[in-house]
Amino acid sequence: MGVGKGSLAADKVVEEIRRKGGRAVANYDSVEAGEKVVKTALDAFGRIDVVINNAGILRDRSFGRISDEDWDIIQRVDLRGSFLVTRAAWDHMKKQKFGRIIMTSSASGIYGNFGQANYCAAKLGLLGLSNCLAVEGEKSNIHCNTIAPTAGSRLTQNILPDDLLEALKPDYVAPLVLWLCHESCEENGGLFEVGAGWIGKLRWERTLGAIVRQRTQPMTPEAVKANWTKICDFDNATKPQRIQDSIGGIIEALNKIDSDGGVSANHTSNVTSTATSGFAGAIGHKLPPFSSSYTELDTIMYALGVGASIKEPKDLKFIYEGSSDFSCLPTFGVILAQKSIMGGGLAEIPGLSVNLAKVLLGEQYLELYKPLPRAGKLKCEAIVADVLDKGSGLIMLMDVYSYSGEELICYNQFSIFVVGAGGFGGKRISDKAKVAVAIPNRPPDAVLTDTTSLNQAALYRLSGDWNPLHIDPDFANLAGFDKPILRGLCTFGFSARHVLQQFADNDVSRFKAIKVRFAKPVYPGQTLQTEMWKEGNRIHFQTKVWIT
Repeated sequence: MGVGKGSLAADKVVEEIRRKGGRAVANYDSVEAGEKVVKTALDAFGRIDVVINNAGILRDRSFGRISDEDWDIIQRVDLRGSFLVTRAAWDHMKKQKFGRIIMTSSASGIYGNFGQANYCAAKLGLLGLSNCLAVEGEKSNIHCNTIAPTAGSRLTQNILPDDLLEALKPDYVAPLVLWLCHESCEENGGLFEVGAGWIGKLRWERTLGAIVRQRTQPMTPEAVKANWTKICDFDNATKPQRIQDSIGGIIEALNKIDSDGGVSANHTSNVTSTATSGFAGAIGHKLPPFSSSYTELDTIMYALGVGASIKEPKDLKFIYEGSSDFSCLPTFGVILAQKSIMGGGLAEIPGLSVNLAKVLLGEQYLELYKPLPRAGKLKCEAIVADVLDKGSGLIMLMDVYSYSGEELICYNQFSIFVVGAGGFGGKRISDKAKVAVAIPNRPPDAVLTDTTSLNQAALYRLSGDWNPLHIDPDFANLAGFDKPILRGLCTFGFSARHVLQQFADNDVSRFKAIKVRFAKPVYPGQTLQTEMWKEGNRIHFQTKVWIT
C-alpha cells in the first residue's frame, strides 16, 4: 500500500510470463524513477512500444482528516509516477512513430467517493493527462487511452471479500488493455469502465445551454437563476470530444450576442476612466504608411491558394498570365492590406497593450473601387477607426486604404478581436463598423462545393501569411487544434470565388464589396459548401464545412 519495497510481486509476474514462453525482465524501482524503469525495458528489448501506468496506492481518510503526507504520496505515486514513466518513453515512441499508452484511472476519480479525496483527485488527473497525450501524440501514431477498472488486486485484497475478488479478477480487464495496445487499434483518447467481463465507454455530454446576457444589460445571477432549467436540460445535448468543440460553442454564443448589435460588458466597480481614455487614445492612430508591390506571379499564387484550379476552365483567367482576359481575383485586396496587422504595427499603437498571441480576425470587409491591376504597386494607409469593448475581449476596427498613385483602389476593414482585453468600460457598438447582413430565411438559390487540398494552408501562406498556426503541427496543438487550420481569409477567398463564379461569370468588374464574419475553424482537406441567395444586386452567402 505504498510503504516498503519488495521484489516478490515483480519476480512472480516475470516467472509466469517466461513459463508460458514469453520474454520478461523485472525492474524494482519506484515509478518515481521513471527513467530507470524505461531504461530497463530498452536495455532488454531495444525499444518501447507500450506503457501501462498501473501503479497506485491508497491513503483513505475523510477530507477533514487528510494530512499533507496522505495527499502528497498519492499524487506522487498515482499521478506523478505515471507522468514520469510516460515522459521517459515519450521521445522513443515519437522517433519510432508508434506508441500505445494506458492510464489507469478509477470510478472514484470519475464519480467521487467518500474518504478518497486524495485518490479521486489523482485518478481524474490521469484522465486529463491521457486526454492531452492523445492530442499531442496523434500525429506520431501514439495513442493514449484510460481505463477505470473494477478488479481485485493487491490494492483491494484487504477490502473486498474473497468471492468478489475472484469474480473481479484482473483476467477480465487484461483483454481490453491488450486490444487498446494492439497496433491495429485506432482508439485514441477513450475512457472505459471495465470489470467482471463487462466493458463500457464513457463520453462527455453538454446541454445546449442558454445565453444569459443581453447587449444592453449586465449579466446577473438573477438571469442565471431564470435560465437554470434550460442550462441544465440535457434534451438534444451535444457530445463534445475536442477542445475545439468547447471553444466553438462559446464563439457561436458570442456571434449570436454580437448579431444583436454588440456584446455587453459587465460593469464592475474597478473600471477606471483612465483605462477607458487610454483605449480612446488609440482611436484615430495612424500606422506608418507602407507599400505593397505585386507581380502576376503573386496574383496567380493567391488564386491557387484560394482554390482556383485548371479543373474549372473558367478559372484559367486567374492562374494563367497568357490568358486574353487575365485578371486578379478581387479578394487579393486583403493581401495588399494585411501588412498593417501582420507587420508588428499592432504592438506600437498608443494606449493599447496587445498580446499578439491572443489576436484573432473576427470579421473582414473589402470594397473595390475599380478592378485590381494584374500587377502593380499600391501605397497603403492604415488607421485605427474605433475600439470596442466586447466584455470577453476588445475589437479594434482597422481601416486600410490602398492607392495607386492618388487614386483609391480598395478599402479594407479588419475587425481584430483581442481575447481577454475587454471589460474596460468602453462602448460596445460603432457607427464606423461595416455590419454583416443576415441571410434570407429561405432555401438558397445556389450551392457550390469545393474540396480544399491537404496542402491548402501551406499554399495560401505563400501569399504572405507566416503565422505558424497554419503550418506547424506543434504550434497548432499548443493553440488547441488537432493540426494546422486554414486561415479564415483563405476560406474568405473560396467563398468570394464561388459567388463570382455563380453570379458574375467570373467578371471581376462586377465585384463591389464583401463582408464576412468568421465563426469556426476549417482544416485542410475538408470540403467547403457555399450557400448563396440573390436579392437584387446583392448576394448573401454562408460557407460551412460540408459533411457527407
